[in-house]
Amino acid sequence: MPLPRREAAPAKLNLSLHVTGRRADGYHLLDSLVVFLELGDVVTVAPGPLSLSLTGPFAQGLAAEPDNLCLRAARLAGREARITLEKNLPVASGIGGGSADAAVVLRALDARPERPETLGADLPACLAGRPLRMRGLGEILVPLPPLPQLHVLLVNPGRGLPTPAVFKALAQRDNPPMPEPLPDFPDAPALIAFLQECRNDLEAPAIALMPEIADCLAAIRATGAALARMSGSGATCFGLFATAAQAQAARARIAGANPGWWVAASGLAPAKH
Repeated sequence: MPLPRREAAPAKLNLSLHVTGRRADGYHLLDSLVVFLELGDVVTVAPGPLSLSLTGPFAQGLAAEPDNLCLRAARLAGREARITLEKNLPVASGIGGGSADAAVVLRALDARPERPETLGADLPACLAGRPLRMRGLGEILVPLPPLPQLHVLLVNPGRGLPTPAVFKALAQRDNPPMPEPLPDFPDAPALIAFLQECRNDLEAPAIALMPEIADCLAAIRATGAALARMSGSGATCFGLFATAAQAQAARARIAGANPGWWVAASGLAPAKH
């Protein structure tokens, strides 16, 4: 694939996240409904020796160290590249920023690793870039038909939350999965009604580690969201609204009252082909 290449790395949202077990090697089994958003980071991959430059509002939260997922993706691809990451999403925030960034690098370098989940549970889903049911360690993907448009509010308390700590704090590791098969979702109210019966099993342990997450959820609920839930292992929470105008109004209200929080509104990203 010709370089340079500049591509959006959409934020990933776990509309549900059921932890259904843990393997003998300590890895957890998941069952999650995953979508991607219009907002995200931007990655540019150009010819040159392997390097990483960081820009954007959250660049200071990262370092261009060898274990950065973009550099690890390039090494997995066996290619040299000059990578620029415009970091627009909070770091360690449960919305798959690092995995989405690494997925862009793999696509740009035309790499198809056999086990992309070795870079992270979200990597296979981010490579697919479309609505999915994600199971196993993140490597079992069931593509979903196009979902009804959702209008999403994102709220992060301004602090990162390491994923391993959240899983370590999880009390119950063998929880029921989502139904099999998933129902049809003819419209947004049907999808939201289904999600109200689902869970994020990492929400309680994340709140125990970072009580501000509960404050974010309370602020979202106070704006009249049809659903408020944490994404991934946190700390970003989301609310679902009937219209984009409602989501934007909620964004303005919460951002005005909480200047230290990251607050954004978004629709769903178009699926990659």
